[in-house]
Amino acid sequence: MIIAHKKKKENIAEYLLYMWQIEDLIRANNLELDRIQAVIIDKFEQPEEVKKEIRDWYESLIDMMRREDKQESGHLQLNQNVIIDLTDLHLRLIQSGKEPFYVSTYYKTLPYIVELRAKSGDDKKGEIETCFSALYGILMLRLKGQTVSEETMNAIKQISVFLGMLNDKHIQDINSELNPE
Repeated sequence: MIIAHKKKKENIAEYLLYMWQIEDLIRANNLELDRIQAVIIDKFEQPEEVKKEIRDWYESLIDMMRREDKQESGHLQLNQNVIIDLTDLHLRLIQSGKEPFYVSTYYKTLPYIVELRAKSGDDKKGEIETCFSALYGILMLRLKGQTVSEETMNAIKQISVFLGMLNDKHIQDINSELNPE
């Protein structure tokens, strides 16, 4: 909760990847709040009132996962809304004609996005979600200690640059410093 709130303000891309990890962490603990308390919350060196806030946050996420039928897989609507918002911003930037550097970076990234979508066989995901899925997949591979090919790492680097730029535009947008129209 503490990390999520900080990341949401500072870096929406990191926030989304963090929230996907939290979803998986909740699943790994079988959506059992007492288990999450013992394994995660109790390890925080925080006052008891903060630990209670963290527990309440996990409890609300577990409740959402159950209501949205995301116990086994998928992403909560609140996380999907981030993808939707970023996709809307991306489309505004592409269509504006006022962001040539962003557009150029997007077109450098597009071949990687197309290749990833072809490899995954999931053409239902949009381009922005595909980028996030690629980054999350690499994160999971690294956590498992698996190696990643140089070709894949080149793609991930370009996707990271692109999402970093989108994140910067998002910050400008929420601070009313962006006018792509």
